[in-house]
Amino acid sequence: MSLQVRGTTVVRNLLLMGALLASNAWAVVTRADLRVPGEPGIELSVREVRDTGTKVPGLPPVILLHGARVPGRASFDLPVEGGSLAADLARAGHAVYVMDARGYGGSTRPQAMSVPASGRPLVSSHEVVRDLHAVVGWVKKRTRQPRVAILGWATGGHWAGMYASLHPEEVSHLVILNALYAGSAEHKMLGRGTDFEDPKRPGHFNAEGLEAYRWNTAASLLGVWDRSIPLEDKALWRDPAVAEALQREALASDPASASRTPPAFRAPSGALEDSFYLATGRQLWDAASITARVLILRSENDFWSRPEDVTRLQEHLDHASEVKAVVLSQATHFVHLDRPERGRALLLEEVIRFLGTSATPAARATP
Repeated sequence: MSLQVRGTTVVRNLLLMGALLASNAWAVVTRADLRVPGEPGIELSVREVRDTGTKVPGLPPVILLHGARVPGRASFDLPVEGGSLAADLARAGHAVYVMDARGYGGSTRPQAMSVPASGRPLVSSHEVVRDLHAVVGWVKKRTRQPRVAILGWATGGHWAGMYASLHPEEVSHLVILNALYAGSAEHKMLGRGTDFEDPKRPGHFNAEGLEAYRWNTAASLLGVWDRSIPLEDKALWRDPAVAEALQREALASDPASASRTPPAFRAPSGALEDSFYLATGRQLWDAASITARVLILRSENDFWSRPEDVTRLQEHLDHASEVKAVVLSQATHFVHLDRPERGRALLLEEVIRFLGTSATPAARATP
């Protein structure tokens, strides 16, 4: 079942309510930065975000999973108003866990990331799935809950979906935001004929050109975001304080960032390799085994996912308890960091409502 969401009185009321909650509740949001053991030699950085003033029995704990470049805290918990999806979900009553996969942020980085970047792409999907499995087990034990909810953004949605397909018994709710799912063999930014394709071997990833990992400057974080905003004055679409916080926190996530001129942070290239193959029509996991409730969110102006990804994913979710697909009208890839009236409020409304539904299997929505 698909739904095109547009501005309504409900949204305007939500904006007002959100502003009031933000002004009154920020002080009771608590954060704890923790280390979770993964595979031998791997420690995973996890931030727990809770609102001590809000307790809603029965809500699942939520794990937020970043994408291919920006680690967890910079993606989901910026210290400025309108920059923390984690805090918003905590205020709704959830225990929220913002994780970094290996190679990102505060988690263990492969040794190969401390030498020149030549070599095969580091940190592929199967490794992130193992990291996620470790965090899921830890969160279940910490919260004494039998299952968890997972929200993945972009490549994080791909990783979360792969995990839920391999471990369906662990996941009650799955939210996939702006993610690829092999819906088409065509992609203007990632597919054939782009820098991601090996010029010597058409149809293969350009591992030599993109190397094992890559350095990302603060300026590089805003380029594609700027191009997807249909206004000349970007400040009308996103708060400059949010954009500055994203750049600052992304650089702060890597202790080696100051060694570069200009400063830059590292991100493994394995996510780009897997994304290239998804963008060229290869299916890297099968959604048919997922049993959770599933919410698929796609921004209308997203440059990463395609409408065909949503359609194909819906078609494959044969055993999901519920499937709902929502198009966020005119929103960008960075919708959770844009201004409320530019899609963020709609995103919050959909996610909070969805996560508040019972994890008990229900009748599957009919496409």
